[in-house]
Amino acid sequence: MPQPLEPHLSPVEITSLRPTQMTVGLREVENKRKQWAAIREKKGPDFLGHHMVPVVIGYKQRLYLVDHHHLALALHDEGVKHVLTSIVADLSHLGRQEFWSVMDHRNLVYPFDVEGARRPVDELPKQITDLQDDPFRSLAGAVRDAGGFAKIEAPFTEFLWADFFRRRVSSKDLRHSFDETMAEAVELARSHDARHLPGWCGRTE
Repeated sequence: MPQPLEPHLSPVEITSLRPTQMTVGLREVENKRKQWAAIREKKGPDFLGHHMVPVVIGYKQRLYLVDHHHLALALHDEGVKHVLTSIVADLSHLGRQEFWSVMDHRNLVYPFDVEGARRPVDELPKQITDLQDDPFRSLAGAVRDAGGFAKIEAPFTEFLWADFFRRRVSSKDLRHSFDETMAEAVELARSHDARHLPGWCGRTE
């Protein structure tokens, strides 16, 4: 993720932010909702002040959210209306086609659907509330939290892992026995089959 250019200290409506991905893991969103609910009363304002979401200014001065989609959706679902943002790039001088070309080149957009298929950027949701659930993204987040792979700052890392699991884990098993499937996925994540993925922490022997 590029370093932020500057913080935007004026609160921005969450519903005005344009997503740069098509899916989230709703199970992970639910976990973030619980975490927020636990701190909202005493530490909520401080948390929001220190967790600015990164955005790119695009054509027509629209703000495109380039990370923290799960957090933004969780906060929205918990009734939070506004967040602070950090501007990582100002591409407002570009036309629409050139804007998306630059976003793609900089790895700031991930237009893949719940099946892991690439879609035209025209199909990106217009609001954070339109993001679809990808259970394999939830699985990737759970495997990361269980130590299956390391969290790194590269964009969309968990989606690469989600796609890895999508090809190797039964979606039926994932729906009906998440915890058991997650334990199996942790072993998969540490296998040599996953050594090409960012954050891999399996054995090198």
